[in-house]
Amino acid sequence: MSSFLDALVSVPAWLLLFLVFLFPALEASIFLGLVVPGETMVLLGGVSAETGRVSLVAVIALAVAGALVGDQVGFFVGRRFGPRLLRRLPEDSRRAQHLSAALDYVRRRGPAAVTLGRWTASLRSLVPGIAGMSGMRQRSFTSANVVGGLVWATAVALAGYLAGASYKVLENRLGIAANVLLAVVVGLVGLVWLRSALRGRRTEEASGSDA
Repeated sequence: MSSFLDALVSVPAWLLLFLVFLFPALEASIFLGLVVPGETMVLLGGVSAETGRVSLVAVIALAVAGALVGDQVGFFVGRRFGPRLLRRLPEDSRRAQHLSAALDYVRRRGPAAVTLGRWTASLRSLVPGIAGMSGMRQRSFTSANVVGGLVWATAVALAGYLAGASYKVLENRLGIAANVLLAVVVGLVGLVWLRSALRGRRTEEASGSDA
């Protein structure tokens, strides 16, 4: 992985800037973030800006554009194909229950879930599609997407710029922080699912006693 990152840093400036746009754009649209987080490329763009190879403003602008485009595509894919996916999953399957809990979480938190999801690679890949499936209004999603994408891209690019040659250490620390955040969100979704399951069981028991 280290040699791969070194190779990315040393590519021509125009290609580096293109990748800074491309990685965040593909992150949610084709779930690339589950394999290679888009923040890695933005971070490397910031490192290259510190050396003077590229403009920091260009890195931030392209990262924001890529994040917005990718998430909008993910949102429309979720809206278009999400209901069909739900119908194909058995209602009592674990995957269907987890997806239902995630949808419930997004419906409860609304735009805040979109903004929060921006900070963890796996959530960045999945939340836009889940938001589209949840029935969230496009205007609400787009507003949260713009705010989250702008803050995220600026923060990660600046972190890479300030870290300079220490970007590998920074990337590791960002990964640890992202994993902690992911654990918190997964815990919240699990609590929502458990609460829904207990409520359903109580309803069934109440119906049985009435009978």
